[in-house]
Amino acid sequence: MNTQDIIKVRVHDGIVGFLYLGSIGLAEQFAVSWIWVAVAVAFLQIISPITKFCPVYTILNKFYPDSKPIQNGS
Repeated sequence: MNTQDIIKVRVHDGIVGFLYLGSIGLAEQFAVSWIWVAVAVAFLQIISPITKFCPVYTILNKFYPDSKPIQNGS
């Protein structure tokens, strides 16, 4: 695994973690319906090993073209 692959995995983890914490914070402050963002992210994470698709990795694969594609559907 080269340096760009490691950076891509860390950026992915940061984005997903931010989505979890952000939706929980918004649900606490404003409306409980924000918790559905966390549910959707969790669902995508659970199903991604089966479908080999992750929207965050799809975007990150375009930002890091010199790295190995991760979860690109193949």
